Amino acid sequence: MTNLLIIVGIIAFIVVIYILSGFTIVQQSSTIVVERLGRYNRTLPSGINFILPILEKPRTIETTVVKKMPNGVDRVFFTRTIRIDLREQLFDFPDQDVISKENIMLKINAMIYYQITDPFKSVYEINNLPLAIEKLTLTTLRSVIGEMNLDEILSTREAINTKIRNVLDDTTNKWGVKVNRVELLDITPPATVKDAMEKEMKAERDKRAQILEAEASKQSEVLRSEGEKVARINKAEAEKQTKILEAQGKAEAKVVQAQAEADAIRRIADAIKDGKMDPAHYMLADQYIASLKEISAGKDSKLVYLPYEASTMLSSIGALKDIFQK
Repeated sequence: MTNLLIIVGIIAFIVVIYILSGFTIVQQSSTIVVERLGRYNRTLPSGINFILPILEKPRTIETTVVKKMPNGVDRVFFTRTIRIDLREQLFDFPDQDVISKENIMLKINAMIYYQITDPFKSVYEINNLPLAIEKLTLTTLRSVIGEMNLDEILSTREAINTKIRNVLDDTTNKWGVKVNRVELLDITPPATVKDAMEKEMKAERDKRAQILEAEASKQSEVLRSEGEKVARINKAEAEKQTKILEAQGKAEAKVVQAQAEADAIRRIADAIKDGKMDPAHYMLADQYIASLKEISAGKDSKLVYLPYEASTMLSSIGALKDIFQK
């Protein structure tokens, strides 16, 4: 009886150990692929799960881990695990030598963000998923860069990222993987090419500076000429208005003078209408006297000669004297 109890206790202990060894805890955002007798059986969700020991076994897969080296550089190592990470993962590639369409050797550092969407496919459709993604990314990168010139590579980095991502996403879809992003971190051309690019950029900056300076000078000349044009127009307009006003003043002065002379003639005519003198004789005598006054006003005049009609003029003056006396 004692031996039987011992045997039963041993069997119970083995059963308990067997049951306890079958309990597995799966963390959130991860899963485990379970095989029963070498065939796929199920995919474990997060939480507490039970696996039949000996009959069932988790499938081991290849994955990557990042370790910091003594020199401070992060390096990616391949390892084996039974847990499949369903979170978005980063794969940072070291610098790769890529040749452009112009046969220029470039060093490109790329990284991709991918996520496992179907654990079954990621295990059974591809062997060593991280290595396959790495090789596919590098092959696609070389293919895309090899079709482009250096200027296109440096100026259309976002387009290159999108093109590589589309190619990777189409290929990795059957592996149960979704490629979310592709980033080209550094594109390093050879030293000789960098020197040539720096000289070209400097020449381009100098060219733009000269163009801007020429444009500024042109605008300055245009504005100066416009200002001179407006000034000349304003000056001409002022001179025009001055001449018009002067002409109007002279015309008005002549009108006033003519009116005054007409009024004087009318008054003289009224004064002599009972006399024997003609008004026309008066006007002629007045103009004659004015002319003689101008002739005698010269600086070099020493002698004044009166024309032979002076007797007529004097007679007219005498007649005027008689009239005013009356």
